[in-house]
Amino acid sequence: MTSVPPILVFGYGNPGRGDDALGPEVVAAIESADFSSVEVQTDMQLQVEHVTDLEGRERILFVDADVSCAEPYVFTTLEPEKDGSYTSHAMTPGALLHAYRKVYGSDSPPVWMLRIRGYAFELGDPMGEQATANLAAAIELVKKLCADPDEEHWTQHLSQGADGNAPASPCPGCSSYTFSTSIENISSN
Repeated sequence: MTSVPPILVFGYGNPGRGDDALGPEVVAAIESADFSSVEVQTDMQLQVEHVTDLEGRERILFVDADVSCAEPYVFTTLEPEKDGSYTSHAMTPGALLHAYRKVYGSDSPPVWMLRIRGYAFELGDPMGEQATANLAAAIELVKKLCADPDEEHWTQHLSQGADGNAPASPCPGCSSYTFSTSIENISSN
């Protein structure tokens, strides 16, 4: 097997839908920072094929826009979760981890989720001013994480906003939106 960088930063979202570009914009910033131990990837949505991108990593960071989480962002760990997107063309991160478990017969490497507060997701809109400010705070966090890949360092930042305090409210139901176009059929075992 080819060696892969230990950290994967995977930002997803549609750059043509206003603040939905937050995930891909974080990826672009990290890519330009050129961290040697980090691989970046972006796509418009998570799909079952992305399980292969997780293999061989020490840690994984998913980055996405979220209309319901606290400002400027919420940073959490993720666990596998069989949900309604499990057999869908577009998957939640938890469903992707569940698929990883089914494909490889083991849990994925440790996974974190960075949800950046977005506000406007209309087709053709540019990213808004407040989302751009949230993006700057998120990029600062991700650069800190990439500069020190130690798991303990990452854990210290969990559930913290840019000011270092826990967000005023957790991100309830932050499963993001998916377009349910069930074309995949993965075993329910």
